[in-house]
Amino acid sequence: MIQMELFDTKARSEKQHIVNVASVPQRSPFRYAGGKIWLIPRIRQWLLKYGGSDKELIEPFTGGGIVSLTAAFEDLVPQVIMVEKDEGVAAVWRIILEGNAKWLADSIENFNLTRENARKAIEAADQSLESLAFATIIKNRVNRGGILADGASFIKQGENGKGITSRWYPKTLQKRILAIAKMNHKINFIQGDGFEIIEQNFHRKNAIYFIDPPYIKAGRRLYRYSMVNHEALFELAGKLQGNFLMSYENTQEARDLASRYKFAMKSVSMKNTHHAQKKELLIARDLAWLSE
Repeated sequence: MIQMELFDTKARSEKQHIVNVASVPQRSPFRYAGGKIWLIPRIRQWLLKYGGSDKELIEPFTGGGIVSLTAAFEDLVPQVIMVEKDEGVAAVWRIILEGNAKWLADSIENFNLTRENARKAIEAADQSLESLAFATIIKNRVNRGGILADGASFIKQGENGKGITSRWYPKTLQKRILAIAKMNHKINFIQGDGFEIIEQNFHRKNAIYFIDPPYIKAGRRLYRYSMVNHEALFELAGKLQGNFLMSYENTQEARDLASRYKFAMKSVSMKNTHHAQKKELLIARDLAWLSE
């Protein structure tokens, strides 16, 4: 009887901590596979503990960037470094943060989205940095699940039979892009290898790191650059002078690595936009703040 009561209490507590992504401010222009909108309440908790006016947040695998954007918008740290290797995703961040955000916002707002027009925009991606950024946004909005990896296909039915237009919100995207551009004085974007940026900054005690690499199992299907040496990443994390928080697919491999490097780990629950519940793994030197 006592064991059942303990189980029920734990289940209720876990249910209370499941975050519905619809309850978190949507600041990114991307629909990102593996995005961390659901983790934002815990990110705030982590940054309130380890951030502050003298810290710089480094996100070496930026993707959709919701963690960096939240930190910048909510003044949880004064400066952010966003790093992204994927050329298309990087093009979007560069256009927004390096002075051409209004062009991108207006291009999206004025675009007549049809399957034919989407294909033409995507085929023109190699013409310039601007065309690559625009094509990436189009792909992200018309591909199933927002997947940008090569071979991803267009949405077929979509919501209420709207097909590829079911995730096309030009006014909303325009507002988000222009809002991010206003934060460019707080965000330093680097197109490059996240490993290299970590190695260049590992000695800094005033740098903190949110490390969210491609999924171990599903990464190949979701991302263009999905191959990561996870063993080397854990080894590098162990050398960091500043605090870090890692987010991982809840796999045995990730658990084994965390144990090997004597990191704390905890599985946390999320609820995605389809209301399906799943778990991911948070890894750090210390996770006591999660229960504070």
